[in-house]
Amino acid sequence: MDPAQKNPYPPLLSLAVHEFRTPASVVGGYLRMLQKDQEPPMSERQRRMIEEAEKSCARLVAIVAELSDIGKLDSGAVKFARQPLDLFPLTEKVAELVHEASDRDVHLKLSGPSDGAHMTGDAPRLRTAIDAIFRAILREKPGPLTVAAERRLVARDGRSHAVLIVADEGRVQEAYDREPSPFDDKRGGLGLALPLARRVIEGHGGRIWSPAPAAPAGADSSDPLTRGSVIISLPLGS
Repeated sequence: MDPAQKNPYPPLLSLAVHEFRTPASVVGGYLRMLQKDQEPPMSERQRRMIEEAEKSCARLVAIVAELSDIGKLDSGAVKFARQPLDLFPLTEKVAELVHEASDRDVHLKLSGPSDGAHMTGDAPRLRTAIDAIFRAILREKPGPLTVAAERRLVARDGRSHAVLIVADEGRVQEAYDREPSPFDDKRGGLGLALPLARRVIEGHGGRIWSPAPAAPAGADSSDPLTRGSVIISLPLGS
């Protein structure tokens, strides 16, 4: 049997990406042309409307690109780079550029060792994945608040792992000690960045999870620690 008939998802996804990308690119191009057109001059109201339309169109194009990446990863059409890297300095560089909720006085604070997480992997994709995860946690926090991202080196199953625990400051250990629960990668406002981030983490042999709710089964489990925390573990070495 043709593999495409057995699992039509990747070809269908590829077709959808193509069908969305072409009209979105055309609309975006015309909107940019209108922004530069001076004959006749636009009113301030018209200019603002076109700017907002162009931003939304650019966001749509970005989502289509993320959809394309997911399809390629799921189908095995692209492989991760295999280059030596240290995950902890990479994480620090990402954190320096994340200001997702600074307007609400919500800030990200890194702690733990600044190096020593040596592994082989795809640094650009890991950087993008960690950036998406940081932003997902920060954007939902009410301020003022400090979110801690604690880096640890952990030995498990005869192998060293780099662990990153992202939780409200003062609740990091509590988040880590709870039983694991699936990380919710279907959050609004982030496009497909989180499903893509999960694939990147798992594609490097890692895991991503949230702390399990504290409420007993069947009770209200809307635990802010579960929604507002994430733990990432990546194996070290080649």
